[in-house]
Amino acid sequence: MPTSVLPTDLRYRQGGWLFLGTLLVFFLSSLLLYGIYASTRLNDSQSSAPLPDAFLTSTACLLVISGLVHWGTRTVRRSKRILTGSLLAVSAVAAVVFMAIQYIAMLELLGGPAMGGGTGKGVAGMVVVLAFLHALHVAGGVIALGIVSVRSLLGRYDHERHWPVDFAAQYWHFLDVVWLCMLATFVVTTGGFSGITL
Repeated sequence: MPTSVLPTDLRYRQGGWLFLGTLLVFFLSSLLLYGIYASTRLNDSQSSAPLPDAFLTSTACLLVISGLVHWGTRTVRRSKRILTGSLLAVSAVAAVVFMAIQYIAMLELLGGPAMGGGTGKGVAGMVVVLAFLHALHVAGGVIALGIVSVRSLLGRYDHERHWPVDFAAQYWHFLDVVWLCMLATFVVTTGGFSGITL
């Protein structure tokens, strides 16, 4: 019995969901391992060092990016290619700003009291590693946003064919949720933020 061939867009969409599913497993297992490790270090005074406040700023930036990309999914359905391309381009630039803020936060964490000694050094180091892994995926998203932005400006997408813009939005929403989960885990397993007490 011959199998029917899926339309190209549907295959790409299924591939996108498979990609996000594998990333979900990767980030969940990473967070689980971090949580297990950090829970064994809760009594270490070094582990209670506060997180950099720049993590809050970068979180707000990430949410703005997600909103802009989501707005782009609405404008592409109305075949507003210039507005869609502009929204995606601004999102890509904002994503670069996000990565710069994350870099500053990681440097602050590495230079802070948590790295002074003791086993807390491991917790702070793992926070930096997880934040760096997330930033790498953001870098991939910046490239994707750049490509989708240019293609949108060239008129490659319209109200009928726009799955790449939709996937870019899904990817950014995914990155938002992952970062919010990571940040919540970091707050619970470290000293939180200096200006915020739980």
